[in-house]
Formats: sequence, C-alpha cells, structure tokens
Amino acid sequence: MAGRLFGVGVGPGDPELVTVKAARLIGEADVVAFHCARHGRSIARAIAEPYLRDGRIEEQLVYPVTTETTDHPGGYQGALEDFYADCAARLAAHLDAGRTVVVLSEGDPLFYGSYMHLHKRLAPHYPAEVVPGVTSLSAASAAAGRPLVEREETLTVLPGTLPGEELAARLRTADAAAVLKLGRTFPKVRQAFEDAGRLGDGWYVERAATDRQRVLPLADVDPADVPYMSLALLTSPAERSFAAPPPVRPEGAGGVWVVGLGPAGRPWLTPEAQDALASATDLVGYGPYLDRVPPNPRQRRHGSGNRVEADRARHALALARDGARVAVVSSGDPGVFAMATAVLEAADADAFADVPVQVVPGLTAAQAVAARAGAPLGHDFCVLSLSDILKPWDVVRRRLAAAAEADLVLALYNPSSSRRRHQLPAARDLLLEHRSPETPVVIGRDVGGPEETVTVTTLGKLDPERVDMRCLLIVGSSATRVTERGVVYTPRRYP
Repeated sequence: MAGRLFGVGVGPGDPELVTVKAARLIGEADVVAFHCARHGRSIARAIAEPYLRDGRIEEQLVYPVTTETTDHPGGYQGALEDFYADCAARLAAHLDAGRTVVVLSEGDPLFYGSYMHLHKRLAPHYPAEVVPGVTSLSAASAAAGRPLVEREETLTVLPGTLPGEELAARLRTADAAAVLKLGRTFPKVRQAFEDAGRLGDGWYVERAATDRQRVLPLADVDPADVPYMSLALLTSPAERSFAAPPPVRPEGAGGVWVVGLGPAGRPWLTPEAQDALASATDLVGYGPYLDRVPPNPRQRRHGSGNRVEADRARHALALARDGARVAVVSSGDPGVFAMATAVLEAADADAFADVPVQVVPGLTAAQAVAARAGAPLGHDFCVLSLSDILKPWDVVRRRLAAAAEADLVLALYNPSSSRRRHQLPAARDLLLEHRSPETPVVIGRDVGGPEETVTVTTLGKLDPERVDMRCLLIVGSSATRVTERGVVYTPRRYP
C-alpha cells in the first residue's frame, strides 16, 4: 500500500505557532523533507525541530540556484523544473514503499510555498493532504499590530519581483497591500511605494514571529540591510484614519438589565442573558444566585440576602444612575416570582425616572420540570406560589380553589420551607375536593443542578415531607396522563 503525503505548514518562525495537527504529523512521519539552499540550513526544519522524533528519515531538497541566473539550457525555470521533478521522484520512492512523507513548508504550503510544485506532481498519484499554516503575511500584520483589512476593503498581495511600474500602479489603487520577496528587490519596492504616493503609509516587517523580528516605518529602512524574509505592508485605510479615543463607555451607557439565569447552569442560559452578563460593569443579586455567575475581576459584585429585594432594586438603580451597566440576576425567569417586579416598582420613583430598565427572560422552573417529566403543561395551566409571606393565605386558598374547579394544570412555586409546613398539606386537601386522588403530580427538585430528582406520584399519595423550598410541583388536570414508561403529558385537545 502506498504511503501518504502531507504538505505541512510550520508557520512563519515561532515553533509555538505550529498547529497541533502539524506538530502531530511531524512527530509521526517516517520521512521529513524540507527545502534548503546550498549551505544546508532550512528555516522550516529549524521551526519543526521540537517536534521531530528519533529514527526519522530526512530528505534535504537543495535548491540548484540562489539567484535567477543559471547555465541550464532551459534557463532559471528549466533548472527549477528539473529540480522539482527530481525531488518528486525521490519522495515517490518513499511513498511507493508505504512510508508517510511530511514536506515542511515555512508559512502556508500553498501561499508562495515550494511544496505546491511537489503537490502538483505527486497528489494525482498518491494520497495527499495539505495542512495549512500561519502565513508570513498574518505574522507580519500581528507584529505590526495593524489590521490588514476591514469591512469591504480588499487586500492585494504582490511579489517584489514585479516590475517597478506595475508595483506602483497596483499600490496606487489598493486599499491594503502586502509586498513579499524583498531582499535585493527592496530599493525597487520602496521606490514603487514612493511613486504611488503611499510611502508614508507603508510598514516594514522583517523575520516576523522570530527572535530577530523588526518592525519599522517603510520610509526609515536602510536598503542595504533587508533580508529576503521580510515584507512591506500597506495596512487598512480605515485603521490608518481611525483616531482612537480613550477606552471609556459613552455617556448614557448606564442602565439595569434584570437577567433570568434559568433554573441552573450555563446550558440553561439564553444568549441574550449571556450578553447582558458579559457587558455588565456591576452584578447585583441574592448571594447564591450571584455565585452562579463566573467571577470577572473587571466587574463589581453586590450580593445580598433573600429578603431585601426592594433595597437590592434601589441599589441597582442608583448604580445605573451613576453610569454603571447593572445586571440584576434572578433564578429562572426574572418576571416570575422574582426580581423584575421589584426593580420596575422601584424604578417608578422620580429619582430613577431617567434610568432605563430591561427585563431579559430566562427559562422558568416550571418549564424545566415539565420538560424533564414530559409535557404536563401541554394544555391550559396556572402558575401559583404557595408562599403567604407577601399575600394572605386566604387569597392563596381562593385562587387554588378557582384553578382546581376550572380543571387547570397547576405549577406550584414555593411549596414548602422550614418555616412554612402547613401550606402544602392544606393545598393538597383543597385540591382533592376537586380532583381525583389518581391525578398525576410531578415533583421536581434542583432540576438542572447536581442533586436533580424528578418524581411522579399522585395527588392522593403526595407526601409533603418529601417537598422543600428547592422543589416545584406540577399537579395535573383530569386530562393529564402518565404512560407506561412514566412520561407525563396533558393532551392539547380537551374532552
């Protein structure tokens, strides 16, 4: 079986810019081939040195000439054609023997790379793959710290071997440009920049991404000291015309975003909520909910207890009034028994009339528990809180009775706590006046969290002792069903 050929880009010079895939292939190769001049030194091999394994075979592909002059009957091009044909034959012998051959290429193999001449000769006959690498152009732009192109700008890549008049003409009309293959062509390239009226905008980068890297304005470069491994850049005109203001937020950037975190964990967080959290300068919330947001030293965190919602809302609004971007975090959806109401109520005061408030929805606990159980909320349903801290128990009873008589599925929040133990037994007994004891009940606890449990029982067998503040209950209607596999659903068609 024939071996495989890989043309592997090793980047511009820094071994740490070699891709993970390139490093693996270099380490696994039976044969490592690389181009070099007659002195035998190879930039590509030097870059790949940390990844070479013992026992490899090396093939030095020594260029026949270093300048475009030769006594070959076919001239410079003829000499190169013979050279590449000979190299291809040498590598083919390894491929015929079943060996894996990696040909190293500085930068990217198909961006002015010598590997492409071998690829054209060998890829039609052997399995071949090209592994891209960081180009000298990318490294030079990074070294200069200047964008090449943005928006609808175009980039022109030019070899320095073009005639000076053509270089000047191309540079005159280019948005952005890179001129490669400098060295002895530099005086001509510099003159072309000057003739095009672009010399003052040009940058020179030498040996990018190496310990010998230099970056200079093009006009300041000594032509006698320019190696081949250098290039000239004409970077993005938008970048050149941009006067960077100090990095401060614009006036009027303050505001409050009341953000729903969902029932638990980042997978339950909407992209809009993630964006609001990421762009905030201040995070405000009940301590355990605030702990669910990863810390960022750029942001100030303001945690507080569970029973100071009004104070927390006013604090968030005051921060926003002073220019902060405040994310007030809530579990589940902030508009369902959570912080949105407290913030909007506080924002109605004259002191905060100019503070914008936006509610960012989240996945509710009712939705999460329902999804884990099946689809118990598939028809009309009612959401109630059994807590009597903010409303009288008589109101809770009347609403429970009305929902039960209307045969609505119920999602019951705050069903029980260490100090509120009587509500759930009373609610169960009231519901049993209107519902069969066989009515399905779903108990979801810590859904989405590490201690998640979902239990399906019946109204008659519901044990209040198994329910705490971390639970949400869904009580079915007369139409709610439980399949043999334990899936709970309420049909959309009512009998």
